[in-house]
Amino acid sequence: MPGLFHAGVLLIVSFIAATLAAVAGFGGAAVLLPVLVATFGVREAIPILTVAQLVGNGSRVWFNRQELDRRVVAWFAVGGVPMALIGGFLFAKAPLTPLTRILGVFLILIVVWRHSRLKTTWRPTIYSFAGIGAGASFLSALLGSVGPLMAPFFLAYGLVKGAYIGTEALSTVVMHITKLIAYRGAAVLPFHAVVVGLMLGPIMILGSFTGKRIVDRLSETAFIWMVEAALVAAGVLFLWKA
Repeated sequence: MPGLFHAGVLLIVSFIAATLAAVAGFGGAAVLLPVLVATFGVREAIPILTVAQLVGNGSRVWFNRQELDRRVVAWFAVGGVPMALIGGFLFAKAPLTPLTRILGVFLILIVVWRHSRLKTTWRPTIYSFAGIGAGASFLSALLGSVGPLMAPFFLAYGLVKGAYIGTEALSTVVMHITKLIAYRGAAVLPFHAVVVGLMLGPIMILGSFTGKRIVDRLSETAFIWMVEAALVAAGVLFLWKA
């Protein structure tokens, strides 16, 4: 377990991560994971992160419960549940570096496309979220978190602000529960990892509440610009980490 100083740093970073995720819909894992790795090591950091994210996403679902699109979540789960299980079992053997670079390029290009003359009025159908859920859940099991990859599809469907944050969060809850089942089956979810993740829960909830208050004060245009800026930053981070 961490000492007092490291525990304080972990709590502060957890709050920042949860607030960021509640505003942009993603990004919390990228902020929190390095601190968890430095404190607990890679082997324990990922299950701890998964438990903490489950609490954080669950709180975002609650704070945005009036704006959820449950049909999107249901179709997302159709493809997401089986592929999260498969991805969890393949985690130890997959070549992650090329995949990470491809995701980084994709995120940057999707923002460029949204502002280019080539942009169309393409809008994913409700049924296409089964495929989106399959791809996102599989990659999430391999890479830890792919919120930036999911964001363009939810935005293209027409979800913004609370509807986007809450619906994406509930879809992510489905992913994380499935991943925890896979981790448990593979004996990589020790009891103390669950305890640490749950101890971060109240801070994650406070961050989600703070982020919800910020989102409620943003215009839709400002919200879209903010999310797109975060997508570009995530793309650059993926390329740099690869």
